[in-house]
Amino acid sequence: MHRCYAPHFPCSPGSSFLIEGEEAHHALRVMRLRSGDKCEVFDGAGHSAVVTVLGGSGSTLQLGETEPLPPLPPVAGITLALAIPKGSNMELIVQKAVEMGVSRIIPLISERTIVRLDAKEAAKKTEKWRRTVLEACKQCGVNKLPVLEEPQPFALFLKRTDLPALKVHGAISPTALPLREVLEGARAAGQRDCLILIGPEGDFSPAEYAAAEAAGCTPTSFGPIILRVETAVFLAVAAARYALD
Repeated sequence: MHRCYAPHFPCSPGSSFLIEGEEAHHALRVMRLRSGDKCEVFDGAGHSAVVTVLGGSGSTLQLGETEPLPPLPPVAGITLALAIPKGSNMELIVQKAVEMGVSRIIPLISERTIVRLDAKEAAKKTEKWRRTVLEACKQCGVNKLPVLEEPQPFALFLKRTDLPALKVHGAISPTALPLREVLEGARAAGQRDCLILIGPEGDFSPAEYAAAEAAGCTPTSFGPIILRVETAVFLAVAAARYALD
């Protein structure tokens, strides 16, 4: 069933409403929804419903006979913070991280981050990544839009006070604890939220390692194999989802 993003749809049964703009155009011109067809709408805040197409033209879609769906079961809150990788890898990471259930994504600029963005470029990239978030939510049935923040310096990120208490830092270090050990300990303690911190292609600098540990990030090993940035992200998110859900 086709899914549409409707941030202000009425949750009461039987309500009717309009969707306008790109969402309506896609539903009418690409998916070719017609009067009498059913589709699912979600508001990005966790609510969804099955609705009937009443009609539409151009970039306006009229929907009605709303049938609210029960909320999805709660999942662990995973915040992913990573140094922006080069090329198109960030878009792939955003897409797959959303599909795997992260609740927040924080792009970072570290000492060895290859990608450097001025304010205009950062805004443009952020908008593109947020479109990827929305498309991933539509595709995989996520009803609550993950937050995707604008790129920020690593040093400022470490000063934040709104991050989960459990901070898993993927570290190439002989003193790093095994990922399984860290997550099993968190599960035994009843922790449900975590931060996953991933460095750039050239890893964090020694000074950044020290700063991260001082900020409460636990150096954590993902195994003996050196992983690419995107592979490290997928492994860590999947492990956290399995352990903390």
